[in-house]
Amino acid sequence: MPTTGDPLARRYRRLLFCHPRAYRQARADEMVGVLLDAAPPDRTRPTPREAANLIRHGLRCRLGRPASRTVGVWATLTAVIYGLFSAALATRAAWETSAPQPDRTETAAVFAAVLPGHELGDVDLAPAFFTFYSQPLTVRALDNLLLGDGGEYQQSAVVAGAAGTPPMPADETLALAQRRLRETGWQVYEPEVRSNPGCVDKTCVQVVTITDTTLLARRGDTVLQLQVAAPPSPDGSNLSLALSRTAPPAVLPAGVAGGLLGAALGWLVFGWASRRTEAGHPARGAVSVLLAITLFLWWTPVLLTVPSLFQHHRTEPHPTWHPLWEWLGQPTGSLLFVVGAASALLGLALAAVPRRSPQPTAAVG
Repeated sequence: MPTTGDPLARRYRRLLFCHPRAYRQARADEMVGVLLDAAPPDRTRPTPREAANLIRHGLRCRLGRPASRTVGVWATLTAVIYGLFSAALATRAAWETSAPQPDRTETAAVFAAVLPGHELGDVDLAPAFFTFYSQPLTVRALDNLLLGDGGEYQQSAVVAGAAGTPPMPADETLALAQRRLRETGWQVYEPEVRSNPGCVDKTCVQVVTITDTTLLARRGDTVLQLQVAAPPSPDGSNLSLALSRTAPPAVLPAGVAGGLLGAALGWLVFGWASRRTEAGHPARGAVSVLLAITLFLWWTPVLLTVPSLFQHHRTEPHPTWHPLWEWLGQPTGSLLFVVGAASALLGLALAAVPRRSPQPTAAVG
C-alpha cells in the first residue's frame, strides 16, 4: 500500500477524487502504487500529463464509460449547449428589468434637440421590448415563429418621422444631427451609407439612385438611429428617428449564472443517461443515436450563425450587441431546437428503461 505520508502519493490521491467513490475504494491503492513505482525518486508533484490523464479517466468513470475515448467530448458538447440555451433564456428574462421604452414625450424632446427646425410627425410607440412583426409575441403566432419567420422576432424601437417639406438638404440635415448629438452628450458612431434604386414620385416613372444614410448614437441606456434619405421619398419625407434601450445591467450576471447552472445540469443529465445505458441496456444504441440527432439540431444553427453575426458586428457599428439567443440562431432556428428537444426527451425516456442485467459495482460511475 502506498505511504500516505508521501507528498507525491497524497497529490495522486487528490487527483483520484475525480473518480467515483466505489471506483476509488476498489482501485485507488493499486493506481497510486503503480504511479509511484513509475515516478523518479526526486519527483514531488504529478506531471501535467499524469494529472490530465487521471482527471480525464475519472470523468469517464463518472460518466459510466471508463474505457470510452469520446464520452468526455459528447458530455462537454451537451453541457455547453445546455449552458448556452440556459444563458439565453436567463438574459431574456433579465431584459424585463430594463427601463421602460421611450414614450412620446421623451421622443419628442430628443427629436427637437437633435433636429431643430424639423417638424415632428407621427410617433409609433413600442408595444414591448421584443416584437414579432411589430407586435408582442403571442401563442397564436408560435406556428409562424417555428415555421420560418423566427427572424422577425426582434428588439423593438420607438419610431418618429418628420412632417412637411424637409427644411434643408439631406447632407445638411445629417451634419446638423451629428453636431447636435455631440453637443447634447451622445456618443456618435460613423454613419453608414447605402445606395439603392428608387422612385422620386408615386407613379415611379423615373428610377433614380436613393442614398440612405444611417447614423447611430448612444447616451446612457438609450440608442438613437437616424435614417436620412436623398432625394426624399414620394410622400416628401426624408428622415426617421428611432429610439431603443440598451441591454440592462442585469443581463450579464443573469447570463453567466444561467449558463453555469445550465451547463451543470446538462453534464448531470448526460452522466445519468450515460451510466444508465453503459451496458446491458436494451435502448443503448437508440439513446446514442438520439443524442447525436439532438446535438446536431442544436449545434448547427450556432455554428452557422456565430461567424456571420461576428462579421456583421465587425463591419457595422453597434452601440449594443445583438442578444445572446440571436447568436445561437434563435428563434430563426427554433424548429430545429424544438425537434432536438423532442429527440432529447425521447432519449431520456428510453434511458430510464430498466437494464437487462445489473452492473458491477466497481465499474459504475
